[in-house]
Order: sequence, then structure tokens, then C-alpha cells
Amino acid sequence: MHNYQALFDYVQNLSGKTLSADDKQIFTTHFKPKRIRKRQYFLQEGDVCKYTGFIVKGAAKTFTVDEKGHEHILKLSVENWWLTDFESFYKLTPSRFNIEALEDMEILQITHGLVEEFIKPIPAFSAMQNVLSQNNTIATHKRMQSSISQTGEERFQELVNDYPHFIKRFPQNLIASYLGLTPETLSRIRKNSLK
Repeated sequence: MHNYQALFDYVQNLSGKTLSADDKQIFTTHFKPKRIRKRQYFLQEGDVCKYTGFIVKGAAKTFTVDEKGHEHILKLSVENWWLTDFESFYKLTPSRFNIEALEDMEILQITHGLVEEFIKPIPAFSAMQNVLSQNNTIATHKRMQSSISQTGEERFQELVNDYPHFIKRFPQNLIASYLGLTPETLSRIRKNSLK
């Protein structure tokens, strides 16, 4: 039961609503624990995203690979974040993304059908989904705006402000890709920011 507590806390904190004992029972029945080893894929480009996963422990990257074989990181995910390609998960279309474990992971995963049938009717979950959807939209717009109009220094500073733990947790080459910078540029920015 213990590894469900993080999920219960997350849903309750984000929704501002309490889960009943029955709600928790429904969660534990339908969210299945899964371990993903470092470098294993949760999702590969071209596959339909059949699951959404709540990260209990570990970290992952969501990325695309261009025709030259270069990775472009769209998202870095850690504990209490969701692993999914929302478009593929809800529309059941082939994903354009890869999601790969950067560390050994423990997740709680569920299928689209089970979310719709059992979880969505739970008021705390649907309230959480609304907040999550708003947060995702805001984060996406912020990221688009910063990639269009901010300097590398400004993008790095924003990352430090918003997700300070990322800097310690992820290798510099991943942070650089996430920020749309070369590792050399990021290295120079970091040196300057320490002055």
C-alpha cells in the first residue's frame, strides 16, 4: 500500500479535495505498480501511448530524434510527475515521442479505459486533472515563449528558478538539450552565473 501514498497525497494536494477510503481502494485496484530500469523505454516513437504513469521514484526524459540522429529533449520528469504523451494517450494515435528512464524507476500506471471508467468519476481526481491541465498549458506556453524570445542565459536562469533540483540531478548535456543550447554554451553560462 505504501507506494500509493505519494499518489494519494499528490491528488489531494493538487485538487484540494480529500480521497475517501473507497476512492483509495479504486486507485489501488486500477493503478498497477511497475518498475522500469534505467535506459528502458516507457514509450517509443510510433507506438500508441497505452498508459499514463505516476512517478513514485526515479526520473525520465521525453524526447524526439531528428533525421541526423540528434536528441531534442522536450521534458524532464521526476517524482510526482506524470509520464505520458497526452495526445497519443487520449486520441490513441501513434506517438511522436520517446520516453526513456534516466534512473531506475517505480511508477504506478493505468490505461486510458480504466481512467475513463473508474478514476475520472472520483471528484478529487477530476479536480486534479483540471489543475494539471491548466498547469501544463501554462508551462507549455512559457516554454514556447522562452525558446522564441529569451537568451540562453535567461532560459538557464528560469530553469534554476523553477526547477533548481534539475541542475543537480541531470547531466549537463541533458540540461543543454532541454534548454536548446550546446553543452559548451551551457558550460559558459553556468561559469558566468557563478561569478
